[in-house]
Amino acid sequence: MKACTFKFLAVIFLFTALAAAQDVASFEKRVTVKKLPNGLTIVICERPEAPVFSFFTMVDAGSAQDPMDKTGLAHMFEHMAFKGTDKIGTTNYPAEKAALEKVEVAYAAYIAERDKTVGRDEAKLKKLEQAWNDDSAAADKYVVPNQFGKIIEQNGGQDLNAFTDYDETAYHYSLPSNRLELWAYLESERFLHPVMREFYKERNVVIEERRLRTDSNPTGRLLEQFNAEAFEAHPYHRPTVGWMSDLNSFSATDAKHFFDKYYVAANMVVAIAGDIKAAQAMPILEKYFGRLPASQKPDETTTVEPPQNSEREVTLEEQAQPLYLEGYHRPDYRSKDDAVYDAITDLMSEGRTSRLYRALVRDKKIASFAAGFTGLPGTKYPHLFAFYAVPMPGHSTKEIGDAIHAEIERLKKEDISDEELKMIRTRSKANLIRGLNDNEGLATDLAIYQTRYGDWRELFYSVDRIDKVSKADIRRVANETFTDTNRTVGVIETASQNGEKSEPESNHDSPPSQGASDQGGAR
Repeated sequence: MKACTFKFLAVIFLFTALAAAQDVASFEKRVTVKKLPNGLTIVICERPEAPVFSFFTMVDAGSAQDPMDKTGLAHMFEHMAFKGTDKIGTTNYPAEKAALEKVEVAYAAYIAERDKTVGRDEAKLKKLEQAWNDDSAAADKYVVPNQFGKIIEQNGGQDLNAFTDYDETAYHYSLPSNRLELWAYLESERFLHPVMREFYKERNVVIEERRLRTDSNPTGRLLEQFNAEAFEAHPYHRPTVGWMSDLNSFSATDAKHFFDKYYVAANMVVAIAGDIKAAQAMPILEKYFGRLPASQKPDETTTVEPPQNSEREVTLEEQAQPLYLEGYHRPDYRSKDDAVYDAITDLMSEGRTSRLYRALVRDKKIASFAAGFTGLPGTKYPHLFAFYAVPMPGHSTKEIGDAIHAEIERLKKEDISDEELKMIRTRSKANLIRGLNDNEGLATDLAIYQTRYGDWRELFYSVDRIDKVSKADIRRVANETFTDTNRTVGVIETASQNGEKSEPESNHDSPPSQGASDQGGAR
């Protein structure tokens, strides 16, 4: 018993020590922020624990910025950012540039004939398609495949990747500290001189990505239709990967126009964390990233989603395991109640002591997994607080919905316990500390908070805000948000090949994808 007590006290002591070492005051001594004359913001965190560094380049534009008839364009450019520059990935750029211009002329002619509603000439269309393919093949002769990624790997780079979601596009990997200047050159160069090489070949890769993750995936189809039902007006109703008709239509010229509008210095934050000294690194970063042209931050005005005044529902009958999902509209991340929603997420979903796990999984045994979370499908604009669960065999999605609603009613009518409130606050601090324990997570958080709030310190202040959340706040927000008329429900019902409902074996006990992020880029 004494040994157990000693171990417990040791853990508490260690946690307290870590927390003290990772407060905002300690980070202020190690973090340097500078906004360059062109508008790009650089955040450097000195963390000399190993001779490596990680970075996170955040572009404040995602699929919510896709043009209406060109959905998937933000994600498409993310793929293009790995194709190199006018110096990397080519054997003869002047010749390649001329060849790529011919490709665009040929493609525009092909699309103009293909999309005629009256008088399309099929024989002419075939010739135009062949001309486009021939010009593409001629341009491909100048390509050095994957040269950008190979340079990074040859210099010790790790975890080269990127992602596009509804709110932003981000690029990240890690390198040895003595490769800082090489990284600064490569990362700035691909946004200074991007080349739309192999665009249509890569577009086919994205089309296959859509087929795999959405068209051939019941959960993917449900999430796509669920978002389209929940958001009638706001761009959140469009898929990150894009609609198939748009993927088969937009051009490399369109991608370049998207880049020119959104990949401007004022719309980018670059965060670096690791074994680097800000005094030595900042001149290097200014030298390379300062080359990006100055431009104003793009206008972010978008359609405001009107209030929902009736319950909406999407039901898919699939030869797949059943799934229950529901979402409620809530304000964006700048809401005064944002920390309250985070507290409710923790209460309902954090670990085996969470309310949904205890009620649906442990006690009633009607679900293999259950959770509630905020941030579907993004957070930058008003979005959804969602609940979902995977039914056990023999149990219906209606049972799941009723059980979730019972837990929601508890939130609305009863104060949570003192112990629950204490655990929410403790876990928020623990989660912060875990996120700061590696360069990748640290660079990511610094870039996100600097972008969203204009101050990386908000990463720490968010914990303070959760500390101030009261029992009354949770009841108030639950009553304001979780109403029947504010609810959208998405359900997968299992159907056999003859269309009759069946009960497959349950083998899914982990959260499904939220559908808010589409990983891609480096392959």
